[in-house]
Amino acid sequence: MSTALIRLEQVGVTFAGQSVLDNIQLSVEPGQIVTLIGPNGAGKTTLVRAVLGLLKPDTGSVWRKPRLRVGYMPQKLHVDPTLPLSVLRFLRLVPGVDRTRALAALKEVGAEQVIDSPVQSISGGEMQRVLLARALLREPELLVLDEPVQGVDVAGQAELYSLITRLRDRHGCGVLMVSHDLHLVMSTTDQVVCLNRHVCCSGHPEQVSGDPAFVELFGKNAPSLAIYHHHHDHAHDLHGSVVTQPASGHVHGEHCKHG
Repeated sequence: MSTALIRLEQVGVTFAGQSVLDNIQLSVEPGQIVTLIGPNGAGKTTLVRAVLGLLKPDTGSVWRKPRLRVGYMPQKLHVDPTLPLSVLRFLRLVPGVDRTRALAALKEVGAEQVIDSPVQSISGGEMQRVLLARALLREPELLVLDEPVQGVDVAGQAELYSLITRLRDRHGCGVLMVSHDLHLVMSTTDQVVCLNRHVCCSGHPEQVSGDPAFVELFGKNAPSLAIYHHHHDHAHDLHGSVVTQPASGHVHGEHCKHG
């Protein structure tokens, strides 16, 4: 019996007679981080929309665990500059959320200091953490993150990915993430799915990075996308301080498959 949170079988999507997704096979298990990579126009956003149930595939099927709770973090949020919207009021748009719950979620992502700030005045990194807090308020079994470090400076990107991994460990949720930051996400991802309208290759990051389909897709840039190994016995908090923790070294070996 499958333990998957979500499973896509032979999913195909066509827009105006043009194939956008073809024969997509994908699943996410509890506690698993699956990262979608691919060039612009590869169909990553369309696939996310199918996972969220916002788009019905033309072929194939999308199965979700019954009553699956999903937390979604969009790439970015556009808020009218004249709209009087504080971070607290934004988070309270989630049903059943009061200040106590909102503050707890913000503390979990290291952004409690912005709770009363206008959403228009906070930094890119703070906004991404607020969006992550909003997703967590839904007590998700599956987190769907679309370019979670969009607008975040380089120094904050590694910490944000580390935070996502810690949240996965704490809540035991599955994570489906779209990302371009291969050198950072490869070390914390259980499975990479390389997409270019179909699944070019998928598997453990170290396998995918050497797959001919991956090299062909990213061309001469591929050799520079070295795996970022992060083997040490400490982590950094959101303020850069070192936090000791036991070393972990789990490796999931999966063979690449071609779509």
